[in-house]
Amino acid sequence: MSPHHHLDESTLLSYAAGALPAPLSVVAGAHLEQCGHCRQRLREAEAIGAALVEQTQPVAVGGRSQALRAAMLAEIERPLPVVAAVPVARPVEPPVTRTEVDPDHLPVSLHPYFGRSLSGLHWRWMAPGVHCIRAAQMPSLIMLKIAPGKCLPMHSHGRSELTQILRGAYNDALGLFAPGDVADLDEDVEHQPVTAPGVPCICVSALDAPLVFSGWLARKIQRFVKL
Repeated sequence: MSPHHHLDESTLLSYAAGALPAPLSVVAGAHLEQCGHCRQRLREAEAIGAALVEQTQPVAVGGRSQALRAAMLAEIERPLPVVAAVPVARPVEPPVTRTEVDPDHLPVSLHPYFGRSLSGLHWRWMAPGVHCIRAAQMPSLIMLKIAPGKCLPMHSHGRSELTQILRGAYNDALGLFAPGDVADLDEDVEHQPVTAPGVPCICVSALDAPLVFSGWLARKIQRFVKL
């Protein structure tokens, strides 16, 4: 699998800094598991971030160095407060390469939300030819199964959207998106995906704002499907 569509530089930097919203981080993790190119770019982003942090550290002058060091150690040893948080799988090291990729296997970052396999999913009807599963822990993290040859409504994005293709494919103004590809979109992109013939297109999407549909009918339906 050699993806042709990759994560945007700003997305990788936010992921490396731990600043990417949780649903987007899950989808980014799914792409990173399948894309060696983006894993290498992530390592470079983390190295740049570490260098910048090191350069911005204050330099102790004279006798203040020991006091600053003691204060830093005391802060490190202080117990952290317990905060409930939604677990987000974040692969840092490249996954172990399998000699045979199981097409039924879901990326590891999706396991806490959808399980381990495509065959184990329980789809819900959303619209003619469109089924979905919404992660219980993250309502804006959605798995979609779209019938072959289906033309989706024209839409743009309130803010950011990440979509990782798991099976099948679709075409839009940005090109062909096939298994392993990620669509990293912002509010400047308006598109109308059309799924390729053959098998259903299965993808996982994360939004940090609702979609913006062009047609009045799609806008009417939007409040029921909550996209």
